[in-house]
Amino acid sequence: MAHRTAAAALVSCAALLAVTGCSSGFDSDEKTQQDSSSKQNLKILIASSGDAETKAVQDAVAAYEKASGNKVTVDVAKDINQQLAQSFAGHKPPDAFYVNSDQFANYAKGGSLYAYGDKVSDADDFNEGLRQSFTYDGKLTCLPKDVSTLALAINTDLWKKAGLTDKDYPTSWAELKKVADKLTGKGTTGLVVGAEYARLGVFLKEAGGWITDPDQSKMTADSSENVEALTYVKSLLKSGSLKYAAQVDTGWGGEALGKGKAAMTIEGSWLTGAMKTDYPDTGYTAVPLPAGPGGKGTLAFSQCWGVAAESTHQSAAVDLVKYLTSAKQQLANADAFGVLPSRTSAQTELAKKDPSAKVWLDANAYAQGPVTVAGFDKVLGQFNTDLAALASTDPKTVLGNLQRNGEQALTKAKDN
Repeated sequence: MAHRTAAAALVSCAALLAVTGCSSGFDSDEKTQQDSSSKQNLKILIASSGDAETKAVQDAVAAYEKASGNKVTVDVAKDINQQLAQSFAGHKPPDAFYVNSDQFANYAKGGSLYAYGDKVSDADDFNEGLRQSFTYDGKLTCLPKDVSTLALAINTDLWKKAGLTDKDYPTSWAELKKVADKLTGKGTTGLVVGAEYARLGVFLKEAGGWITDPDQSKMTADSSENVEALTYVKSLLKSGSLKYAAQVDTGWGGEALGKGKAAMTIEGSWLTGAMKTDYPDTGYTAVPLPAGPGGKGTLAFSQCWGVAAESTHQSAAVDLVKYLTSAKQQLANADAFGVLPSRTSAQTELAKKDPSAKVWLDANAYAQGPVTVAGFDKVLGQFNTDLAALASTDPKTVLGNLQRNGEQALTKAKDN
């Protein structure tokens, strides 16, 4: 899930059926015996945002190995949703692994996750909203490994060349449109984003709308606020001042910003690590997203550390997760690849140490979390497909499709 995209590949129906049908293939005595051994060999699976994140995890694991005496193999997934589904179906899952928010409810409902939240004495130090995102049937199932919000990132060289100063940083939709128009031309697009709800969803929030109600029990997609939001986005697409990353031959907004193909992009705090590693000579700054008719808005992203229900090393896996989500390690990750800590104590410490993180940390106060309803990943996948064609589609049609598809998913989730 490079760069926290929400457009993760959907697993096949057969794989999902296998996931929901899986159960523990080991009895409790065997688990206890394995967990009580002096040294254990653990396997973990991650979906890295890039080399910086991979190295940070590998370094943390090496330190854990030295402290615990256990051995840990780190595998980096090419498609973590698919690989996890296959491992669950084959009853050979890794001991611990990243769980994407759009798949969490599917895995929890299918019995693939070991709910270990009650084994963590300081779980209340993790952000309350994130804990709720990874709670199933009233149990904190897995610990959020970090959090990221979205901000407006600006290529400062292109900004200055256009005759703009920090006084021109946009604080409203009208101002965003104005500077995007001014910055477009000579091979540069004013604003480049991913063609997905995980970026364009900020406009829904800024208009005062969202996909579901706060309880995720009712669809609110076809509201007038959401229509206003997508109508605004469509106007930018039609004018050419907004393009999707693929339209400028890039994989994501950060690449477009780093290569000078975008003067602005909407990205998360992981951008800092990517820019440091891949585009160290590109000057940029991040500012709060401009407010819309409904006020400020941004999205919050997180993954959690899942422990497999079928792992024969559950206790050791939980200990490893505790180590990897400690305040010390989360602060190291923030420095290495830009994610924000999921622990409130570590967030406070980061704000003191790194003023540049303030724009993303402050956004937590008004950030919208992901939809985590079993089966909703397919709904969002179709929504992303529709958003990719927004320039030539009626926003009411896009939102009507989302409303109908979402209602079917919510009904199915309630029935099951």
